[in-house]
Amino acid sequence: MYLIENRINEQSFKIDLTVFSIIVVMKYSRLFILFLLVTAGIKAQSLKQISLEDIWVKGTYASKFVPGFQSLNDGRFYCATDAKQNLLRYNLTTGKLVDTIISQTTIEQLNDGNSIDLGDVTFSADEQKVIIGTQIESIYRHSTKGIYYVYDIKLKKLLLPCKDQIRYPDFSPNGNLLAYVKNNNLFVYDLLRQTETQLTTDGKENHIINGGTDWVYEEEFAIWKGFQWNALGNKIAFYRFDESKVKEYSMPMYGKLYPENTVFKYPKAGESNSLVQVFVADVLTGLLSEMEVGKETDQYLPRIQWVNALNKLAIQRLNRLQNKLEVLLAEPENGRSSVIYSESNSRYIDIPEQLTFIDNGKSFLITSEKSGYNHLYQYNLKGKLIKQITTGNWDLTDFYGYNEQSKQIFYASAQEGAENRVIYAQTLNGKSKLKLAPEKGWNTAVFNKDFTYFLHSYSTINSAPVYAIRDNKGALVRTIESNQTLQAALNATQLSKASFAVFTTSSGQQLNGFTILPTNFDQTKKYPLLMYVYGGPGSQTVMNRWFGANYLWFQHLAQKGFIVISVDGRGTGFRGEEFKKCTYLNLGKYEIQDQIEVAEKLASMPYVDTNRIAIWGWSFGGYMSSLGISKGAHVFKKAIAVAPVTNWRYYDNIYTERFMRTPQENGNNYDDNSPINHVEKITGKYLLIHGTADDNVHFQNTVELVDEMIKKGIKFDSELYPNKNHGIGGGKYRLHLYKRMTAFLEEQ
Repeated sequence: MYLIENRINEQSFKIDLTVFSIIVVMKYSRLFILFLLVTAGIKAQSLKQISLEDIWVKGTYASKFVPGFQSLNDGRFYCATDAKQNLLRYNLTTGKLVDTIISQTTIEQLNDGNSIDLGDVTFSADEQKVIIGTQIESIYRHSTKGIYYVYDIKLKKLLLPCKDQIRYPDFSPNGNLLAYVKNNNLFVYDLLRQTETQLTTDGKENHIINGGTDWVYEEEFAIWKGFQWNALGNKIAFYRFDESKVKEYSMPMYGKLYPENTVFKYPKAGESNSLVQVFVADVLTGLLSEMEVGKETDQYLPRIQWVNALNKLAIQRLNRLQNKLEVLLAEPENGRSSVIYSESNSRYIDIPEQLTFIDNGKSFLITSEKSGYNHLYQYNLKGKLIKQITTGNWDLTDFYGYNEQSKQIFYASAQEGAENRVIYAQTLNGKSKLKLAPEKGWNTAVFNKDFTYFLHSYSTINSAPVYAIRDNKGALVRTIESNQTLQAALNATQLSKASFAVFTTSSGQQLNGFTILPTNFDQTKKYPLLMYVYGGPGSQTVMNRWFGANYLWFQHLAQKGFIVISVDGRGTGFRGEEFKKCTYLNLGKYEIQDQIEVAEKLASMPYVDTNRIAIWGWSFGGYMSSLGISKGAHVFKKAIAVAPVTNWRYYDNIYTERFMRTPQENGNNYDDNSPINHVEKITGKYLLIHGTADDNVHFQNTVELVDEMIKKGIKFDSELYPNKNHGIGGGKYRLHLYKRMTAFLEEQ
């Protein structure tokens, strides 16, 4: 809070100093002052105002990326597509075109004159073949199905292994076999003999899944392809999901005389999960071996991976409470397994994103928060700690990998503050640590195969992303994309730069925030205030990175005279375990307390219009804004909730139980922090928005909340988007959505 007041006082000082200078100059030259005022007015008038059409329709402020960037095996070249959809090979360090890998003309000649998008191809291990997808359809948020071709680069032959839609096609290590999922069964196609072998036969929609995962694993564990080849290419490890005991959720899809129902399995908090097993299939014999994962079946198996040096399978096992993580090492021939790592926590454990076996499988690297911050550790196969690799009161945020030759790890961290990301190279023994990107802001990396170079992305909250190639010592090799067009558009626009602040609560807790003041801010005037919130466990909105459309919308609002503020309260991430996990068993309680207290302090500022303080958020943020307009009705006069959770009983069990346990165990806290149970407190204006085909946060959440508001006589506004999922995507829909929200905020 001090920083915000100090910032405004500094601005006031500068204004006063300018006025003083003008008075002095006027004594000497009224004409000169008139000239200054006129030219300043012309400059202000020439700066562009942001329209919602600029953001959602015209692409005036569209950011350029590096599409299709893919490092090749030798680490010296990469491939990308051109405007004509040819797949080209470029020199990594010079950017010069080397040759054409696949010509679209050749594809058309082999495919009856039809082109195929080459923007997302998968190479075989020897880079002699590629998988090319077309007619891709989304299933859920990440999973897809489509028609997939295999193109032989050397022979210039195009093969269609299966005429039906398939999922997750994947080459064997030698590139001669192709595994995929079709109709919930696992298949292997021999590319030389052009024959198909079916490895499983019991797959059935909404019942049995072989080689894929169910809805909740995909959403909460970020895994949808449920099989892996071993290094020898003779075995495939895969998941089998038995969904028969999981209850169904159905969504009507409108547009026809009789709407069609989409039905899928969705385990809500406290409800039954899929029975998950892990099998290994022998590709030559077709024999299946089940891996031992323990007698307990009400558990999670969020990761499987081959330890290629040992030809064994590592399986991560997590109990349903998600407070005990184990790593099993299984024998593929007989399925016998042993525990090589175990960790328990009094609250919950986030599964490690990277489990990396090194030294020919003799040890492994794993991330853990056991020190109070997320760090990297090395263990041997007997579960004995060898060493803690990274240390400090900061979180490791991304682990990019390990280079066996140089004995270096590559990672990103929040070492320069939670709002920033820094890229490092560090030796395994910790004796050498090198910062690979000098700029303070948001840095990310994509390394090539041998860790000699990486694609570096850098941005700040006020500057567009810049993409460059750097070597493994951080030296800049060349810039690929500087987004000059976007930056020029920003420079020609009337903007109010975002600034960072620290808010101190009554309990002494320091919360990170960012602020965007109205353009031409005058502290003697009063302005409406909008607080943007997400607030979910481990999340973050206060980031020193370019975040595109929302940033531009906030600038649009600033041009209309709004103050925009976002604060990461307790429960958010990248500030250590205690800050993140203090909301355990009480989702919503402390998070909304922090937002309310910040709003109360802001309301005491002379430049804030206390009758026009609003809060908005999406998903968990919609849950928070709904609590804000009810529990915080004395300070929040308006709220917008997009796709909100309104009772955690309605949300999926993996996410909800991780933070709340089951309703059977912790039902009072489910209900105490449900917006549904606080609607009678609403006195302000409330806009509720939802897509009717939201498979993630079900439309049921909004229906139940609306029902309770009607019963209690509470007025509200609503906006529904037919057949739209959780993202409410599509240019016209997004434009309509943001026009609706903007108009709602402008209403007196």
